[in-house]
Amino acid sequence: MIKRKPPTWAGLCALVVLGATTVVADTLVLRNGRRVRGELVSVRSGRIEFDEDNGRRLRYDTDEVDRIEFDSRRDRYRDRDTTYRRDDDEVIHETGRPRGMRERSVSVSASEPWTDTGIEVRSGQRIYFSASGRVTWGQDRRDGPEGERGSPRNPGRPIPNRPGAALIAKVGSSGDPFFVGSDESAIRIRSSGRLFLGINDDFLQDNSGNFRVIVYY
Repeated sequence: MIKRKPPTWAGLCALVVLGATTVVADTLVLRNGRRVRGELVSVRSGRIEFDEDNGRRLRYDTDEVDRIEFDSRRDRYRDRDTTYRRDDDEVIHETGRPRGMRERSVSVSASEPWTDTGIEVRSGQRIYFSASGRVTWGQDRRDGPEGERGSPRNPGRPIPNRPGAALIAKVGSSGDPFFVGSDESAIRIRSSGRLFLGINDDFLQDNSGNFRVIVYY
């Protein structure tokens, strides 16, 4: 279930279970606002294949797509609350956060490069985040964990092609950062070590505020 407004993909496809529809079809929603009706063919290796209603096969990079809305009457998706998330080149299929997971609340300061969560994770482990709050990261810039809407690419940020001020994470002090945002679906950890959280910004001196993040692990 989508819990935030576009743009929410930037490497991520989410399934929306629609309540009432009159035509069985999937809808591809691009980050430029265009909506294309048809049927999803595949999501793999950072590419999406989608058959338009007129029979033409379209191909997009995942960064061009905000979300895919699936018709709830398709048998293959009925009665599921499934999230499609691209973790590097892998699409993870999840059915919601499992019960009984450990959790820890972490305050992530916008003015600190990284915040130590105190959590040790292992390679292959799937963890979940629930983030709230807003941070100020420059004049007239105040955003939540999803980051700045329409944010341009900035090579100075930890993740250049992701929104500025968005919630990010890494494993180990020298690990590669990965995007978290406000998504609450599973993220598969690629390496073992201490989990750190931060914001996707290249100049922290004028930042203020923090995100409250609950980590489920």
